[in-house]
Formats: sequence, structure tokens, C-alpha cells
Amino acid sequence: MSKVLFLIVSGEEARAKAEAGITVAARSLAAKRYDDLKVLFFGPSEKFIAEAEGQTREQVKQLVDGKAVDSACVFIAEKNGVKDKLISFGVELMPAGERIAHYVNEGYQVITF
Repeated sequence: MSKVLFLIVSGEEARAKAEAGITVAARSLAAKRYDDLKVLFFGPSEKFIAEAEGQTREQVKQLVDGKAVDSACVFIAEKNGVKDKLISFGVELMPAGERIAHYVNEGYQVITF
């Protein structure tokens, strides 16, 4: 059984990398490439998706609607003032360290962008 966690860390400072990670995750979900696919947003990616527009916003919405997004880090969201935006977008907020440990302990392969 293939299980993968897309850990999206990049944001505006590495826009192309963030967009690539989100695109690969969304396309992988749509194509059912893995038995289980989860996405976790952490660090600069949180502000990036909170302010996303166009194709990136649509792909994040696809991931949220497809129940692939596990969460974004609650501490970073509060620190960067994007907590309410992320919640309104349907992204749950949880401690990232705990969520990463959960998926590693469950045998997920971590792919970081």
C-alpha cells in the first residue's frame, strides 16, 4: 500500500516550488496515484495559500474538497495572521510537528516542496 505525505513548506520566496508541490499533489489525487495521499502546509506555504489566486487557489480547493489536506500549522498561522483565512478556506489547524510525526510513524513517504 502506497501512502504519501506532501509537506508543502515553500511560499512566496520560492513560488515556483510551492506551485509545483501543490500541482503535483492535486494531479496525483485526481489520478489516484497513491492508495492514500495527504497534504500538510507548514511555514511560508501557509501565507502563500491563504493569499493564493487563480490556478493555485483552485488546486488547493481541490485538495481540501478531496479530503487530502490534513492541516496547516496552527502556530505559524497565528504568527502570520492567516488563521481565519485558512479556516475559512477549509484548512484545519493543528501542530505541524505532531502531524508530521503521526504520518512518519504510520509509514507515509514524505515528499517535501
